[in-house]
Amino acid sequence: MMRKMIALCLSIGGLLSSMGAQATQVEDIKSFTLDNGMKIMVLEDASIPNANMYLFWKVGSRNEVPGITGISHFFEHMMFNGSKKFGPKMFDRTMEAAGGANNAYTTENLTVYTDWFPANALETIFDLEADRIAHLDINPQMVESERGVVASERTTGLENSNWRTLQEEVKGSAFRAHPYSWSVIGHESDIAAWTQDDLVQYHKTYYAPNNAVVVIAGDVKLNEVKALANKYFAPIPAQTPPREVKTVEPLQKGERRVFVQKPSVSTPNVMLAYHVPATSNQDYYALDLLSSILTTGNSSRLYQALVEKQVAIEVETYMPMSFDPNLFYVMGVANPGITAKELENAMIGEINRIAQQGVTQDELEKVKNIKLMNFYRAMETINGKANTLGTYELYFGSYDKLFNAPEAYNKVTPEDIQRVAQTYLRRANRTVGVLAATEESDQ
Repeated sequence: MMRKMIALCLSIGGLLSSMGAQATQVEDIKSFTLDNGMKIMVLEDASIPNANMYLFWKVGSRNEVPGITGISHFFEHMMFNGSKKFGPKMFDRTMEAAGGANNAYTTENLTVYTDWFPANALETIFDLEADRIAHLDINPQMVESERGVVASERTTGLENSNWRTLQEEVKGSAFRAHPYSWSVIGHESDIAAWTQDDLVQYHKTYYAPNNAVVVIAGDVKLNEVKALANKYFAPIPAQTPPREVKTVEPLQKGERRVFVQKPSVSTPNVMLAYHVPATSNQDYYALDLLSSILTTGNSSRLYQALVEKQVAIEVETYMPMSFDPNLFYVMGVANPGITAKELENAMIGEINRIAQQGVTQDELEKVKNIKLMNFYRAMETINGKANTLGTYELYFGSYDKLFNAPEAYNKVTPEDIQRVAQTYLRRANRTVGVLAATEESDQ
């Protein structure tokens, strides 16, 4: 059995090396920066007659302050609601008429807009994006309409998601100073209180070309992209750079705990949140692999110890990519008849076992292979390439770091996994959250 496992690992490793040799190379990426500070990366890929444009805006909830929390996410809505040339609902209609589609998302660190389209519609996409960057119509009537949508989204999101309900409270306790302490959707009172001036100034500051990274991949030519960028994006003026986020979260010196009562919860939910470094830190790859060792697949540590033994119905881990130090989350949902304390003890017990005893080479190789397969699978499509390029440019400091990612994962040793577990997954460094219909008694 052991020989078969090693042979499988070697064969997958060989396959990945072969795939990597045929995949996108660093020299395939061309980049240029407009005079207004907008950086544009281009990857020519004629495998299909399509293209995409990913616009990464360096603005998320970390850029907010109390009083305007949630405003980053609000602009994800407003950016589709009309501008000078393309009025309300015309952005989607124009793109769809050209055969394209779009989406957007907001995180703690970024707001990202994604456009997918036939390659011959490239100029239309430039025209659409330039119009809403330079001339977004922050119409008071539309603002109130979308304000209601976002307020409703916050309410229903918390009602429908135990994870979001518990995470909001855990984040608020784990972070005392840093703006990661509030949720991306913001506080209810702030959503109701944004002023017209707040919105105008926020868009002017954060949707300035010098605050964006644009990635275009697909059946395009560099010279064509440069010409269109100079025509549509270059005339948009740069703005004073946004203020830096200077707050550093103080070291947590002891375990913190929160309890959230939710009558509709049938069995307790337990969340553990440990402070970990920013994504750019050298420990990112070991922590990412540790997350997979804990919960990826039916052979993972927590699945075997909790789900198989009917302590938990499900268990998951989550570590967001992040500009600043953030949290490593572990969450479990108790099996009927299991108390929150029993579930918490079982989760912590398995984490401590890794810190004390380490992991085997075999289980580390398994999750490495999964990570590498997912990495190469993402790099097989133009959408995956664009998203990965932008992600590495922003979170790791340069897009060329992605070409070192397979090696970075492969270099992680069992000793590294044990070291990061000991360093970060400690009691004094964690916040524990419990979500249940009733709080357990002290007895």
